[in-house]
Amino acid sequence: MSRPRTSRRLALAVPAALGAFALTALPASATSSPAQIATSKTNGVAYLKSLQAADGSYAGSGLSNEWAFSAFAATGTAVVDVYPGGDTTKNARTVYRNLLSTSGWPSASPVVTDYERGALNAYAAGIDPARVSASRNLVANIYGYWQTAEAGYFGPSGNFNGTVFAALSLGGARTQAGGARVPQALTDSMVTRIRANQHVDGGWTYNKAEGNPTVLNSAGDVDMTGAAMAALCASGVPNTDTDVVQAKNFLKSKLVTATGAFNSMYGVNTSSNGWGVAGLNACGFNPQTGDFLTVAGKTPIDFLIANQYNPAGGFKYKPTDTTPSAYASIDALRAVAGGGFTAAPPVPVTPGAPQWVAQTAFTAGTATKLALSVDDGAGNLKVCSVAFTPTGTTTTLGDVLNAATTAATPSGCVTSVTPASGSGTVTDVNGKANSGSNTWKVSIDGSAFAGAARGQVVGVGDTIALRWGA
Repeated sequence: MSRPRTSRRLALAVPAALGAFALTALPASATSSPAQIATSKTNGVAYLKSLQAADGSYAGSGLSNEWAFSAFAATGTAVVDVYPGGDTTKNARTVYRNLLSTSGWPSASPVVTDYERGALNAYAAGIDPARVSASRNLVANIYGYWQTAEAGYFGPSGNFNGTVFAALSLGGARTQAGGARVPQALTDSMVTRIRANQHVDGGWTYNKAEGNPTVLNSAGDVDMTGAAMAALCASGVPNTDTDVVQAKNFLKSKLVTATGAFNSMYGVNTSSNGWGVAGLNACGFNPQTGDFLTVAGKTPIDFLIANQYNPAGGFKYKPTDTTPSAYASIDALRAVAGGGFTAAPPVPVTPGAPQWVAQTAFTAGTATKLALSVDDGAGNLKVCSVAFTPTGTTTTLGDVLNAATTAATPSGCVTSVTPASGSGTVTDVNGKANSGSNTWKVSIDGSAFAGAARGQVVGVGDTIALRWGA
């Protein structure tokens, strides 16, 4: 996501920790067996561990290696179990959580994909994205980029990438219990936009195509097609759906018979193959059988493993490269391991380390944000991030709605609420009043909708959905 095409393609220096193993022979080409895949995963994990800095970090300036967390999770490796020199206090999860919690992260001029990247990798690391710290709620940060004038888009619609990764992060980074975090109306709005941007050939690109016949009839991109189809499936769209099947067929059309590579617009490379396979994995398509087994007996997994150095574990970016690429290795390993673009965190093996870490309460006086959506039942969905400073360890729905009238991003999410004080039943929001059985109801973190009352307790990181209806 949001990957600069020049920097992501540069082969990185071989980490010193790999020593003489870095350039050992590549495996002979053959359809990959379960044993070969297991070996690839084991060696790939070892390579990604070698990328960890001495302070325990993966994330930094430029093209960040924090995407390794989604690859680790896909292989069954808990991020909290990754630490340098036997020092568990520098485990990758704790270091990353501390980074996300700083006021200066991600930058002075953040874009929506920064927060989507954070949410996907925090989730894979076992950090609840909505409860990173008392001040950091990545779900609320993403909500703040909702495009009111183009409902369903996140970030400028011209950068379609932001909307695809909104669907991946909001749909893929589920609650700790494994449930959907956001309301169906919001999910449906993103799915509608993703469908509208699918090109005639069944693929997608990073750019907006909706409403532009020229772009819709232009060639799709393997990378973005993998991400977009994964976004649809993460949103609950079945793999029998016409648009998902068209995406699968697009990828099939890009297969190189002799190697199993996808012929992407950037040429044959492991990152594009990784993204294409991640899309297939996310939608439940086997990338080693049926449509993805060529007449030469090759598959996309074969291509990836053929470009892995063993036993060192790193992957080339292009077959002609002579050193492994960190970023390509992350993309490739995640795909070989059967992953999509994130995965639930594995149970750690480090004694005493929990599967999840999360802020458990507001800190009085510490400014924070909450994610709020308001559905009037007539197709007018509003989504926003609400900024406020709690005065206790919990707050109330009424206080959140009051704050939303003046401190919501984007503005206009809540313009009025009745009653304006107290703890009673909410009878009117944005000028729409309760009427018979059609009343304002609330859901917290995907719970069943129930009557909305101002006194409803709201906790740190809660994702709030208001809906008018029966």
